[in-house]
Amino acid sequence: MSNINEIKGRIGILTGGGDVPGLNPAIRAVTIRAIREGYEVIGIRRGWAGLIDMVRDKDYDNSENYIKLTENLVNRIGRTGGTFLHSSRTRPSSVPKNVVPNHLRHVYNDDINDLTEEVKKNLAFLDIDYLIPIGGDDTLSYGVELHRQGLKVVAIPKTMDNDVPGTDYCIGFSTCVTRTIEMTHNLRTSAGSHERFLVIEVFGRYAGFSALLPTMAGAANRCIIPEYKFSIDRLTELLVEDRSTNPSKYSVVLVSEGAMFEGEEMIFENQETDMFGHKKLGGIGDLVSLKLKELSPKYNNGKRINVINQRLGYLVRSGAPDAIDSIVPMAFGNLALDIILDGMSGRLVTLKNGRYDNEHIEVVTSFKKVIDVEKYYHKERLRPYYKSFESKPLFIMASD
Repeated sequence: MSNINEIKGRIGILTGGGDVPGLNPAIRAVTIRAIREGYEVIGIRRGWAGLIDMVRDKDYDNSENYIKLTENLVNRIGRTGGTFLHSSRTRPSSVPKNVVPNHLRHVYNDDINDLTEEVKKNLAFLDIDYLIPIGGDDTLSYGVELHRQGLKVVAIPKTMDNDVPGTDYCIGFSTCVTRTIEMTHNLRTSAGSHERFLVIEVFGRYAGFSALLPTMAGAANRCIIPEYKFSIDRLTELLVEDRSTNPSKYSVVLVSEGAMFEGEEMIFENQETDMFGHKKLGGIGDLVSLKLKELSPKYNNGKRINVINQRLGYLVRSGAPDAIDSIVPMAFGNLALDIILDGMSGRLVTLKNGRYDNEHIEVVTSFKKVIDVEKYYHKERLRPYYKSFESKPLFIMASD
């Protein structure tokens, strides 16, 4: 173990995008290993926002923007959910005028502003040698930008959609699947009591992993995913069939928030976009429920079937992490330090085919990680394929 009185350098860590269980264990792992290896650790608050809101003045109170991390501090939060460093959906290269910090508005006053130079200056002001962003493909894509501009970046993937390219697993996915299965089974009692369809909307903008895996595990009869535009008539027919063969007279479908009706596009709550250009999704579960009720008599001898409609939303991303989302963040954090200690950067820590590894960080922006419909999704039956499991990774679908 290194002499902790000999500071080797300083590591910055931040969390961006949506919160998931497992972020605090990752922060804890990075911090404790880094300190014991002779580094100081600075926690950047609110993701990339902390690096644009900073004021480069040693006498200015920047406590809202960064904090020095210690073992005692991270030990207290390491087994909790969420991120104690907080998060945001900020992209410093695309900052709207009304979000530019007050102290920078005399310099940046376009409708959309690139504050990357401020980020680089702020990292230099903090004497940060290595930056560890923890996030999904949006957050990490900006990490790729910084890497291309010469900064030392080591990225950790997290997202309950499990859609960061290059890795089979992202922090938060296991807890998402666990909670989805548990809550769906709990809702079965009401669906069975009233002999209804149960429609549950889950996360998944472009990738349907959080709908497909719980369905494969027996949580639902059918699932609708963003990768395949579905026929509502076919879904109704299948759910009526499932209900009729169930002694309790109900059936269940999981619907990804990014799912689309045949011939139509995604459903948005409103037209407002974040800094990554994404509109807020929501509402597909409501529309599916209305259509199922409307079409059910066509396939049920003229009798309407009512629907229980539930959006799980933040219920699956709140609370403490499960076992996998406690173990993997610990390993990812230590793997990030292994990379730094080896003098490398521009890497993404990964879990592939059951083994921890790392990839070049540019894999994050090299392709979209989505479900291979031909391999894993039965388009006619609107459910997963149950075949060819030998040599598959823990969560069946690999990163490529």
